[in-house]
Amino acid sequence: MSREVLVGVCGGVAAFKTAAVVSQLVQVGYQVQAILTKSACEFVGTSTFSALTGRKVVQSLFDPAYHLGTHIELARQADLLLIAPATASILAKTAQGLADDLLSTTYLAFDGPVIMAPAMNGEMWGKAAVQRNVQQLKDDGVQMIGPTTGWLSCRQQGAGRMSEPNELLAEVQRVLPLES
Repeated sequence: MSREVLVGVCGGVAAFKTAAVVSQLVQVGYQVQAILTKSACEFVGTSTFSALTGRKVVQSLFDPAYHLGTHIELARQADLLLIAPATASILAKTAQGLADDLLSTTYLAFDGPVIMAPAMNGEMWGKAAVQRNVQQLKDDGVQMIGPTTGWLSCRQQGAGRMSEPNELLAEVQRVLPLES
């Protein structure tokens, strides 16, 4: 029996790391479906994730290929939801239950384990509102991995760097082990 991982990719420079995570997940035996937000497409292309997963990337809440509703069918077929990078925007949406795009709506429809890998500018990560949202998500049962401290795309050192692909792979394997 294969294990199905739904990967939500948000708009941030760290999205390139998510491509590496997806590649690793597929190589070890997971089935992967990618959802890219509109902002994610400013950093990475859908063709990258389609090639890595062997599946069409889903972006629209109203995709006619999903007769019961895109968010419903995606949520039902997945065993785990990984959101990486988890931007301040998706942290806020999910913490507050706001569903205004495919990823945030799918999050609300999904009832399995959720892992989020926050990534953002250090000043953003340090804001009280972001930390409140992270705490709310942890209280809701979301597993957070990272962020770490290091070189950020804003050309500064600081907290907010997304965890490395091998760390995310290890966490997915811990939470959703492949059956032998």
